[in-house]
Amino acid sequence: MHDIRLIRENPAAFDAALARRGVEPVAQSILALDSARRDVATRMQESQARRNEASKAIGAAMGKGDKDTAEALKAEVAALKTELPALEDEERRLTAQLADALAAWPNRPADDVPPGEDEAQNVEVSRWGTPRTFDFPPREHADLGPALGLDFETGALISGARFTFLKGGMARLHRALAQFMLDRQTGENGYLECIPPLLVKDEAVFGTGQLPKFAEDLFRTTDGRWLIPTAEVSLTNAVREQILAEAALPIRMTALTPCFRSEAGAAGRDTRGFIRQHQFEKVELVSITRPEDSEAEHERMTACAEGVLQALELPYRKVLLCTGDMGFTARKTYDLEVWLPGQGAYREISSCSNCGDFQARRMNARYRPEGQKGTEFVHTLNGSGLAVGRTLVAVLENGQQADGSVDLPAALHPYLGGLTRLVPQG
Repeated sequence: MHDIRLIRENPAAFDAALARRGVEPVAQSILALDSARRDVATRMQESQARRNEASKAIGAAMGKGDKDTAEALKAEVAALKTELPALEDEERRLTAQLADALAAWPNRPADDVPPGEDEAQNVEVSRWGTPRTFDFPPREHADLGPALGLDFETGALISGARFTFLKGGMARLHRALAQFMLDRQTGENGYLECIPPLLVKDEAVFGTGQLPKFAEDLFRTTDGRWLIPTAEVSLTNAVREQILAEAALPIRMTALTPCFRSEAGAAGRDTRGFIRQHQFEKVELVSITRPEDSEAEHERMTACAEGVLQALELPYRKVLLCTGDMGFTARKTYDLEVWLPGQGAYREISSCSNCGDFQARRMNARYRPEGQKGTEFVHTLNGSGLAVGRTLVAVLENGQQADGSVDLPAALHPYLGGLTRLVPQG
């Protein structure tokens, strides 16, 4: 949600910022709503003041025996009592319309976000690791995985497309990856482990920006709750409608949860394999900070995600997203893309975003700077540390051997009960 004061002070700068995201000028229409609301609010306050003044004057007129004046004042008060509910209704209507307008447009991009329309204009920042040279043609995980326990047929039989049934060593590997990620983010990086709700209310998904614009990407229950598309929703909303002490910041939370996405906008993309599922697990990272700390926290969070890839010895690159490829709530986003030799391409495995105060305004999440009476909105950040399924895909493709087995990263060995390699079964 945007700051109406910022738009009042510099509407041209607001339009220029959103123009970088392909939005036509909207400041004047927002200001027109704001002006109409303020006019009605002023009329309402004036009517309330006049009603109170006239009500007091009735008693004074009666005390003087001035019946005519008292009756005239009574008539005026009666008229004001009739007028005020209509003004209050109009003020509520305009306030709601203004709130909708402020919530309808994407976040303003940070100054250092590169311009561009789509992922082709993203800017590579760095690379880590050297992709392995194979002495045989490396296979994609969708071809390699079934013999190792990645059962696409059973998943589809039970639930339909974009569901997978993991068995045996494959299931153990998935669990080991998730546990390794959680241990690293909590033990080394200082995130607080949480187990949040998977079903949330409208207000929660509005707060993090999925509603109302992206409802089709979510699954909804028959009682009106939403299945979370990411633990970002639950973790970030843990501070909604709160005023935090400055000393409590930063707050760093992590959670391993199932995530549920309809993939409504991904028809025809990644239909094979384990890359794009309706149900998947992810270790999410969320930070709540002071405004002046969020840029440094963004770099720190991204480094925490990178550390998992480095420990697993998976080559990757870090990419700064352009204005046309960022998510709705983000002001700046880094994607980490892991090398998949079977595809011969880097694929997204983590996305780390600084949302500034955009989500905080939608959630009314504030903090009180030490020594001040007033409050300010916090900044919120979120990132994947990492997507478990996509990391499993990267481990399979990068560790594959010519005989169809997969050597597993040494960092996972303590979590695998002696298992160091996946071997084809049957």
